[in-house]
Amino acid sequence: MSDAFRALLKKVGSGPHTGKDLSRSESAAATRMMLTQEATPAQIGAFMIAQRIKRPTGEELAGILDAYEALGPCLQPISAPYPTLVMGIPYDGRSRTAPCSPLVALILATIECPVLHHGGIRMPTKYGIPLIELWQGLGVDWSGLSLTQVQSIFAATKLGFVYLPSHFPAAHDLVIYRDQIGKRPSLATAELLWCPYMGDRIVISGYVHPPTEALFQKTSILRQVPHFITVKGLEGSCDLPRDRTSIIGINQPGQHPAFERILLPPRDYDMAAAEVPLPAETELFQGMQAVLAGTSSELTQLTLWNAGFFLWRCGHAPSLKAGMVEAEALLQAGVVLQTLNDLKLAVEGISKGDRHIPSEI
Repeated sequence: MSDAFRALLKKVGSGPHTGKDLSRSESAAATRMMLTQEATPAQIGAFMIAQRIKRPTGEELAGILDAYEALGPCLQPISAPYPTLVMGIPYDGRSRTAPCSPLVALILATIECPVLHHGGIRMPTKYGIPLIELWQGLGVDWSGLSLTQVQSIFAATKLGFVYLPSHFPAAHDLVIYRDQIGKRPSLATAELLWCPYMGDRIVISGYVHPPTEALFQKTSILRQVPHFITVKGLEGSCDLPRDRTSIIGINQPGQHPAFERILLPPRDYDMAAAEVPLPAETELFQGMQAVLAGTSSELTQLTLWNAGFFLWRCGHAPSLKAGMVEAEALLQAGVVLQTLNDLKLAVEGISKGDRHIPSEI
């Protein structure tokens, strides 16, 4: 048993009258002791549920991310005309609505705007379909690649994936506690803000509950993250909804105010519609392939709505509407499908032992 961890557990777990928030450094220390298994299983489970009940503060989330930065993987900067978009999407996946994140990532990579995804296997508490399986459904298996191999593919194709079981096993080993306590711990919230990339980037974090926006803003400022976007998205993802107004928070240093909230009603862009329900996996993957083939569908419209927004916010398109028009043109021209084929060739080549991935494919 760790006496140091016991003291931190006592601090957060003493109830509403005597319990206290951790400082940033204390939170980093507690996270480090969980990741290294210095804390016992009983201590880890107790801490997770106690902090969940108390609710984490911005300082505590910043401390968690400090520990992730110190112990976790990180890709090196790559050359690109746009900042890398690091997508913070709930690791426990999607269970109700169809996702479009990999399709949007492929569109962005086509214009050489890098996108970095991160995540793991199916996780508690939702056990929804995770990003790794969405990519596998498109024929891209990131799960067997080393971090060095991902770095090479990322530089060549502008697409990357940091996979917890392979690249951050210490964090993956804590996943079992999510099932045992039956709740998402604070680590799940911090994952939405995690950025395993050292270069110029925009960190994009999805959320569900309105107070989370302010929590993300405070954490990002404490961590001195200059460019970040918060999205009240589908099931807490970065996917903008079509059945309601999208609530977006954008932090841009040098502007006043630095943090701006914008509201995007889909009806103003002829995009209002019911959300696409999550179909069976075979049907979902067929639908994603159809989008890439230029076929019109509700999933295509969802993809255009989202791709248009991110083409605008990365600096490529002058407006959201112009971004949607360009995204549709790229899909119709077949160049996004070619981006997927290039990515598949890169992953297959390096998986078969070809260590040399050209800087441009």
